Amino acid sequence: NLGLNVFFLNDLLDGPKNTSVSVSPSVEITEGSSVTLTCSSDANPPVQIYIWYKTNGAETSMRHSGWSYRITNISPEDRGEYYCLAVNEVGCKRSKLVPLKVLCKPKTTSVSVSPSGEIVEGGSVTLTCSSDANPLVDKYTWYKKNGASLKGSENTFLITNINSEDSGEYYCEAENEYGGLNSSTIYVDVQCKYT
Repeated sequence: NLGLNVFFLNDLLDGPKNTSVSVSPSVEITEGSSVTLTCSSDANPPVQIYIWYKTNGAETSMRHSGWSYRITNISPEDRGEYYCLAVNEVGCKRSKLVPLKVLCKPKTTSVSVSPSGEIVEGGSVTLTCSSDANPLVDKYTWYKKNGASLKGSENTFLITNINSEDSGEYYCEAENEYGGLNSSTIYVDVQCKYT
């Protein structure tokens, strides 16, 4: 009888199953706000520990232990894929990957000029605005320092038949729905064309 009871008890023990992650309020989070990841799993005996991991490509790191993981003042560095591992004395089971997207205004906005060498009157110059943003930049504005905004809303600005009056410092502003960021200025020096 005792042996039979032990057999049935062992038969009921099981490692974690159906391990899953829920996210509140959403997997798309605005920079500076908070998000809570919650892990759940069916297990007998109950789960002893939940371990949280973040993966970015080939790199995986342990972030937290506990059934709930709260990230406050979220930043772009927090974006990536997360999963939890549920562990009891019988075994362990990981959840599927959950992607976390951090929405933020543009970062590191910069301007480059092409050609990069000497610029001579009568030629053409292309200014290019680059910015890291999620969601992507949806509006670019070009400026000449100590002047009004220039006509152009794309990430490139073309100056044709350039002359000495076009010399000066230029910069751009990159914007998405969460805000904007100006680049530092770049100096365009137009040389006279000698004949």
